[in-house]
Amino acid sequence: MVNLKEKPFYLNDEQIKWVEDTIASMTLEEKIGQLFIRMRVGSNSTEEAIRDEMESWHQGGLRWQGGDAKSVYNNNTTAQKYSKIPLLIAANCDDGGIGALPGEGTFVATAAEAGAGEGYENAYHMGLVAGREATAIGVNWMFNPVADIFMNWRNTIVNTRSFGDNADVVINNCRAYIKGIKDANPNMAACCKHFPGDGVEELDQHLALGVNTLSVEEWNNSFRRVYQTLIDEGLESIMVGHIALPAMSRHLRPGIAERDIMPATAASELMTDLLRGEMGFNGVITTDASHMVGLTAMTRREDAVPGAIAAGADMFLFTGDTQEDYEFMKAGIEKGIITEERLSDALHRIIGLKAHLHLYEENVRIPDPSLIDKWVGCQEHKSYTEQAADTCITLVKDTDHHLPIDPEKQKNAYLVYVQSTPTSKGYAGDPVKQVVIEELERAGFHVDVCPNFHDLEVENGVSPRNMGIMMGNANRREFNASHDVVFLVINVKGYAQENDVRLRWSANHSRELPWYNMEVPTIGISLNYTNHLIDVPQLHTFINAYGPNRTHIRACIEKICGKSEFKGTANDTVFCGRWDARL
Repeated sequence: MVNLKEKPFYLNDEQIKWVEDTIASMTLEEKIGQLFIRMRVGSNSTEEAIRDEMESWHQGGLRWQGGDAKSVYNNNTTAQKYSKIPLLIAANCDDGGIGALPGEGTFVATAAEAGAGEGYENAYHMGLVAGREATAIGVNWMFNPVADIFMNWRNTIVNTRSFGDNADVVINNCRAYIKGIKDANPNMAACCKHFPGDGVEELDQHLALGVNTLSVEEWNNSFRRVYQTLIDEGLESIMVGHIALPAMSRHLRPGIAERDIMPATAASELMTDLLRGEMGFNGVITTDASHMVGLTAMTRREDAVPGAIAAGADMFLFTGDTQEDYEFMKAGIEKGIITEERLSDALHRIIGLKAHLHLYEENVRIPDPSLIDKWVGCQEHKSYTEQAADTCITLVKDTDHHLPIDPEKQKNAYLVYVQSTPTSKGYAGDPVKQVVIEELERAGFHVDVCPNFHDLEVENGVSPRNMGIMMGNANRREFNASHDVVFLVINVKGYAQENDVRLRWSANHSRELPWYNMEVPTIGISLNYTNHLIDVPQLHTFINAYGPNRTHIRACIEKICGKSEFKGTANDTVFCGRWDARL
């Protein structure tokens, strides 16, 4: 039996009675529903549709995706209204409140940015802002902080989501983020992810099985230390990734066949023996999103759904075909794959977490709607963005001493803006590019913009002439006479399409390529990933600015112009293991 008086629940007798009474009153269908966290997308659901969903599926958790603040608030609180048992409502807020509300929430900093700054105040502000803005729309469960360690520079799925390349940096920033959540809302749960740890290899679990290749000793000295520290300090929940840990599986299951080494979400030796047993984690375990190939390509859905709970997870994140997944879970219970004891433990932890968060109290479950206007995108939160930009933007290198650039003496700038390849026929330009132009002009530069093939196709129509424009190279003497500085600004990011996201020029043999590097001073700036020197190692000046927003772009340009000092610190991962990237 789960001891709900112990860490991390700390329930009193009255709360435990509520848990026991709640479980005792549930039908089998309601118990099955509690094991699922379902996603809803959009903001146009009617009250009737939400009511029908709550009464049909009895889900234990919800994550709403998309919509403006007031619509999402209405959706979340309506779901709570019609849910017989209070819902755990989750949000992903890696960078601040923008994760809960992409259109209105506040981007504070990426984890990589916070890790580059001195101290842990920026991570605290990430948690504080995320906690406040998510609370305002009815969220009570934060799927953060990310506790991964960025050991492999090729890994772009956690590049900006990890606080750093060593356990101590990750521990201290995760601790600060959690404190921010709790200061924002004591009745919000934190959830560290992605156990047993991402960042060692380069694959993305959306697309393939992730494999943490560390030895048992290496893992114990890194990822285990991160999770053990946070567990000992009262961490309430952990998200388990579709990541295998072969050395540990072999250690805990001597003689295990290679074919039987599974992602942690399907591995009882990792969830039950290691995380529950050896590490003593008593809180809620949820799987990562169940549509990822790291799980779906490793086991049949019919086996994966009940198998995750049988292996030690308490909640299953997202459904495919909801009716089918519920049938799979029910069949798993009826066949004894999920034992009565295992189901009871899961329910006690799920309902126990709801009691721990006081969700049985209506004023906790349904937040005051005035919090939206008070917190979402408020000036205080924006000031934390400015603080992060000021204290974390990092001068990775300036080996030819190009900085500072004085726009009065080096006024004529050539802007090469490299963006992610458009994925929609509705592409109409990258709005961040215009922000960069405006901020350079604000600083006093005259900006000559290098063409971009995708923009030419939009502006001129599809034509072979556009490729001719992109392949046309400038006369060097004329270029040097009319330009004092080049800004190569990179805003490249990908998600769940390729395992390793790299810089991609808009056309082959493009005039964007850094032929200008030795002609005039060239300043490379990344607005996203920290590893772009792998593709432009020849640049002698490079900056990681971390955020594709006006605040970070303005702060970066001010630092380039010498109006503010660079305060961030880069670790060795930025050089991607190349000697020439340091030159």
